[in-house]
Amino acid sequence: MSEKPKIHRFNDMRKLVARLRDDLNGGNQDFVLLYAYNGTGKTRLSMAFKDAGKKQISRPMNVNDHVNQALTITETVSDTLYFNAFTEDLFSWDNDLEKDSERRLHINTHSKFFKGLKDLALDERIGYYLGRYADFLFDIDYDQWTVSFRKGEDARHIKISRGEENIFIWCLFMAICERVIDGLETYAWVKYLYIDDPITSLDDNNAIAVASDLAKLLRKAKSRTRPEAVVADGPGEVDMAPRMVPAPIKAVVSSHHALFFNVVCNELKKDAHKKYLLQRPERGTAYTLRATDDTPFFHHVSMLAELQKAAHGGTLYTYHFNMLRSILEKTATFFGRDDFSACIHGLDDAELFSRALNLLSHGKYDIYQPSVMVDDNKKLFRQILDAFLGRYEFVLPEVFEPPAKRRAGAPAA
Repeated sequence: MSEKPKIHRFNDMRKLVARLRDDLNGGNQDFVLLYAYNGTGKTRLSMAFKDAGKKQISRPMNVNDHVNQALTITETVSDTLYFNAFTEDLFSWDNDLEKDSERRLHINTHSKFFKGLKDLALDERIGYYLGRYADFLFDIDYDQWTVSFRKGEDARHIKISRGEENIFIWCLFMAICERVIDGLETYAWVKYLYIDDPITSLDDNNAIAVASDLAKLLRKAKSRTRPEAVVADGPGEVDMAPRMVPAPIKAVVSSHHALFFNVVCNELKKDAHKKYLLQRPERGTAYTLRATDDTPFFHHVSMLAELQKAAHGGTLYTYHFNMLRSILEKTATFFGRDDFSACIHGLDDAELFSRALNLLSHGKYDIYQPSVMVDDNKKLFRQILDAFLGRYEFVLPEVFEPPAKRRAGAPAA
């Protein structure tokens, strides 16, 4: 019997970031792949990783030639180029409310992300990626720093959907990454890529395409080399013919999207990487990492363990109905069924369970502002979960620390 993967616990995000950086450096990994549910703190983690790589440097700045002195200036440099929700916020819409005819996407030129963008000649590479995922075209005005969109010559300055906007920004990021890998001086500071949930509104086909393209780019990044001059045998002499030395760019990828995550994992399975399930027990300040190298699709089973813990000893929130229905849907798909109700068909109260899941998984149950279930719904939730686990004998992992035992005679939460 194989040994259960160890669960690593971190009391704060700073220690978690240190572990990820250790994996990429001392651990000699090319990539760290994190699967985490929404609300775990993936975006905050990506920013903490970026902040951990910041440092202050001083460099001389020559003033006018006739002044025989130099000033020293201090600046902050980073080592991480990231893509997350904040990247998308670097763009804002001008919807031309007065004329309602020329809608444009503004680019925040103060961001280091766009430094040197005008000279990078990215339009062709952006168009290459965009053509793989979408059917609209774009024009970048580098004088006004705006982007306009069109679908043919007869539909110009159109307002694209939020999903299409995200795709365009992602394609721009991919094009910039290509220039980073090429060794462009503007992005010489980049040592790591941190990519958090690049897909938010994609169908399955595009999710696969984006994951595959990203994996291809990451493999190219980890194999990057750069020229380095070498000293010749003679003292003081320099051999001007450079040699190529390794200059890899390593990456962290985090996602809540199961299909995207699994495609990336499969594409990178031959490369040195760590694959983790990231969780934040009880929505507290501590985090756990569990290696999933030997347990593909482990995150779905882990989600069941989380639901069981909440149902029998933890706190049940309204959004747990959404999670339970999602698991039933994936189980039904696995067995070739069309509807989640197939997972509970034939059980006592199957019709009641099906109606409850249909009703209670479609409300405004936000994981960021969770509401505790009322007592009747708690009872119903436990009945559905227990009946489902009774039919399908999942071996549930001990992802969380076991709940404290209730005092004798105390009712369940």
